[in-house]
Amino acid sequence: MKNFASTPTLQPAVAKTNGTTLFPTAYPQPRTKPRAIPFNQPSTEGQELEFMEEAVRKGQLCGNGPFMGLCQTWIESMLGVGKALLTTSCTDALEMSAILLNIKPGDEVILPSFTFVSTANAFVLHGARPVFADIRPDTLNLDEKGLESLIGPRTRAVVAVHYAGVGCEMEALQSIVDKWRLVLIEDNAHGFLGQYRDRFLSTFGALSTLSFHETKNFTCGEGGALLINDESFFERAEIIREKGTNRKLFLDGQVDAYTWVDVGSSFLPSDLLAAFLYAQLLASGVIQAKRRNVWNYYHDHLRGWALEHQVRVPSPPSHCEQSWHMFYLMMPTPESRRRLIAHLKSQGIQAVFHYLPLHLSKMGQKFGGRPGMCPVAEWASERLVRLPFHNNLSETDQERIVEAVREFRP
Repeated sequence: MKNFASTPTLQPAVAKTNGTTLFPTAYPQPRTKPRAIPFNQPSTEGQELEFMEEAVRKGQLCGNGPFMGLCQTWIESMLGVGKALLTTSCTDALEMSAILLNIKPGDEVILPSFTFVSTANAFVLHGARPVFADIRPDTLNLDEKGLESLIGPRTRAVVAVHYAGVGCEMEALQSIVDKWRLVLIEDNAHGFLGQYRDRFLSTFGALSTLSFHETKNFTCGEGGALLINDESFFERAEIIREKGTNRKLFLDGQVDAYTWVDVGSSFLPSDLLAAFLYAQLLASGVIQAKRRNVWNYYHDHLRGWALEHQVRVPSPPSHCEQSWHMFYLMMPTPESRRRLIAHLKSQGIQAVFHYLPLHLSKMGQKFGGRPGMCPVAEWASERLVRLPFHNNLSETDQERIVEAVREFRP
């Protein structure tokens, strides 16, 4: 295959008849496409392969291995939660939450419409009806001001999703949940190591879930965790994660044999995944510093352009320490959002939109969803653009992204 970069420049040929020039015939020059900048790119921080090799040498690749224990201890110590249980995904952790709460047909669970489908599916699978709440226009988190109007006699729980790793208004949510004797669950897929009023996210709700998917700050490809702050759930959560058996008690020497004692499923991750994740956790300071730099670069270099063109950039409240998970632009119209994504794509830059409101989905409409019931979620969904964001995004790439955005006119 020819290397176009080394092909000599071709000069236009000129067609002649009887000495008279008829037309120039120039050969088209090959154009080198700019290197693509992906929206996301998982990365290693140094010890991932070393730890995975160690897991292989130890000969225990199934769940409940040494590295899983190390990850769980690290999370418990860092956040100050009562118990951390690794799972194969954040979805699994949410499903464990539904089982722990004995969610049954007829129950209702309130959650923001602007979230990933797993937030609803985990409870729908057990017969619950999702009640869709609208979001705040500033943080895109569940709007606590409209929460009480959604609570009814069948409401069992409220799921607070910390969008983009910026904390929900946890004091207000906790007050409402306590008043109505409901269970607060934090869907903290975006917000690991984020804080609200100097307190880590995941430490407010009785239950909280984390994601270690490859698009998250810390990853093992596919992974998650259930964090438990209510001690009454500790023992049963171990049983549910072990397929409904009391295998954990057997391994701890508390029973002579283990058997089926409750409902459950196979929620344990392989120790290979835990080994990879443990290396990422040990590099938490480095990873968060990289992501903080990426977020700040976008913010510093785009806020002037955004102000000029009526585009919103994220502005987390001062009492929230975000997790540096993503950077987005809120375009003035749906059409300008579509054109910006196309403009960036033409320059080899992958920008994406985010959630489609659950209440407008085919499934959501079966649970009473209808246009107009969550207007802020609908407004945000039509305008939001996420820029490329990952641990090793270089400043050179960001310069190119920023230049492409700034030349765009909404």
